[in-house]
Amino acid sequence: MSDAQGAAPPRLPHPPVCLPSAALFLDLDGVLAPLAPTPDAVGPDARRTAVLTRLTQALQGRAAVVSGRTLAEIDRISDGAARAASGVHGLERRRDDGALLRADPSPAIKQALQAFHAFAAARPGVLVEDKSLSAGLHFRQAPEEGDAATRLATDLAASTGLTLQPGSMVLELKTPGADKGTAVRAFMQEPPFLGATPVMVGDDLTDEAGFEAAQDLGGFGVLVGPSRPTAARYQLADVADVLDWLEAVAADAHKEPRHEA
Repeated sequence: MSDAQGAAPPRLPHPPVCLPSAALFLDLDGVLAPLAPTPDAVGPDARRTAVLTRLTQALQGRAAVVSGRTLAEIDRISDGAARAASGVHGLERRRDDGALLRADPSPAIKQALQAFHAFAAARPGVLVEDKSLSAGLHFRQAPEEGDAATRLATDLAASTGLTLQPGSMVLELKTPGADKGTAVRAFMQEPPFLGATPVMVGDDLTDEAGFEAAQDLGGFGVLVGPSRPTAARYQLADVADVLDWLEAVAADAHKEPRHEA
């Protein structure tokens, strides 16, 4: 996105490595894992698993994956390394102690899925994803269908009361009541996150609510990818840059004195 003069927003600075008492909230696709043509094409990665494991240990549990993916998908892709996690844009959440919290799905999700399947049936490359709590319409393999998909999703949101959540080449209609910001706020009210400084790392428009929540609670957001208008304070270039930074954060955190609860 450009300003009125056509200039792109300036690149934000690289985030600091020294983050005393930080709590990290990490999006998955586009942040910890490269974007892929289809959701199923993303799988476990040894480096990612090692980074998440080491980071969780170094921050004494203060690291959570906050994603639009379901918790089951987060566990599959992270190879079980994400102890605390939130899925489906805050509609399901696993606390650090393992307790599971899940919203009740809106009955209108079935209507959205039917409409999405009918739309996709006539359009090769368009995929439908059923997350129970939401319905996703992916058009990464058929970008020319983006306008028609947007019209359909917008009309369905208006008629059903579902929340429209645009993403990177995906439109999601979800059960109302939560987003990534509410997930960050909920984690920050519980051990081991309580009293820490929240840092949300994301790449998509869905992460803006997380950036704003982190900022409201005394922390900041980190945007991954190209510059654009954002509530984030810092920026990283891509997934490799994120993993390099997280490894440095974990190494620095290991140097800090550890306090017993």
